[in-house]
Amino acid sequence: MKYIIENERKIPVVREVDVLVLGGGPAGIGAAVAAAREGAVTMVAEQTGDVGGIATTGLMSHWTGKTEGGLYEEILSRSAELTGEGRQIINPERLKTIFLRMLTEAGVYLRLYSFASDVIMNDHVIQGVVLESKSGREAVLAKIVIDATGDGDIAAKAGAPYFKGRESDGLMQPATIMFKVAGVDEERAVFPGGFEESFSLPDGDLQELGKKHLPGPAGHVLLYRTTLPGIVTCNMTNCTGVDGTNVEDLTKATLVCREQMDDIVVFLKRYVPGFENCYIISSASLMGIRETRHFKGEETITEQDILEARVFDNWVVTKANFNFDVHNLTGNGLDETGCQKHFPQINGYTIPYGCFVPLIIDNLYLAGRNISGTHMAHSNYRVMPICVNMGQAVGIAASMCAASKVVPRFLEVKKVQNRLMELGVSP
Repeated sequence: MKYIIENERKIPVVREVDVLVLGGGPAGIGAAVAAAREGAVTMVAEQTGDVGGIATTGLMSHWTGKTEGGLYEEILSRSAELTGEGRQIINPERLKTIFLRMLTEAGVYLRLYSFASDVIMNDHVIQGVVLESKSGREAVLAKIVIDATGDGDIAAKAGAPYFKGRESDGLMQPATIMFKVAGVDEERAVFPGGFEESFSLPDGDLQELGKKHLPGPAGHVLLYRTTLPGIVTCNMTNCTGVDGTNVEDLTKATLVCREQMDDIVVFLKRYVPGFENCYIISSASLMGIRETRHFKGEETITEQDILEARVFDNWVVTKANFNFDVHNLTGNGLDETGCQKHFPQINGYTIPYGCFVPLIIDNLYLAGRNISGTHMAHSNYRVMPICVNMGQAVGIAASMCAASKVVPRFLEVKKVQNRLMELGVSP
């Protein structure tokens, strides 16, 4: 491989903050809002032109999984257009505005269109990051950095240890581009919401028809109502063998998933009642990456912890509730290791503080799907409601570290728990 040598150059320090949050998805928003509300001078840097990540730019259909209490409940209350279970349906355009309001109301300094490309280190201590944007190459210094990029890009550059995908072979869950179709007769339509949910149709079983007639590795049928009449969100494109930290793989996934869309619409028109006249009206501009890096933290949450509904003494996220949502790593549908409809644990679980503190690197927190957990545990905690409350816990902790000049691994967790309980979060 050929290399070039960059000339030495000065990078302007455009801001110095208490807490710098990287990534404006659900975890990053939770972290930034929480830190700023606690009085920390807070900045969030987001590489796209919108906040919300997969919830908005990724065109996610609904808040999958759940928690109780915390910022997630506030987001639902402020953004929901429907009542009951319909509160969890996402209107991406409305949610973008709600997120921006929450950030600005809290006093967060927001930098959109800014990609965190490098770290500023002093030995094993992270001191800031380098941002790339239309304004050029700029530095931001921070007392505490929170990596909520999903893939843990900055944590990796800082030297925090991690592994990718499944422990046994490194395979990662497949990638998806969400899209919406209009022209649906909702009174006649069917809405399979999970891999194990199907319908008996004139031509046969719906999920079996999908496996037979959709272009591989697509093959499952997942359809969700929206808040708008006649419009349905499709979670049906599928690309396996993708490493979301590799730009070539991301490009491949985009090509594969977009080529599947027209065939999916043809399938829906032919086989699914109510979709005879449907057509694509929008698609996500952010690839849905489910799994990449799992960082090694002071503690690691496992699938057994989740199955036992474990309440850790040093909990900071509580009442997390979902299933083992493992999409087939080599094909379509639910992986043989996954468990959705018959998931046995319905009581929720907690996540301990140590999962958010990476080994080796100081003044750095993790938030979102990149925290310290096993491949199977990750399939449960990676969903957005849980990630929001991860962010809230880490944002509060970061503000405390910045104020008291304590590194995260030595912070007294009881202080974080007491503040969370004051805000209505309990184990």
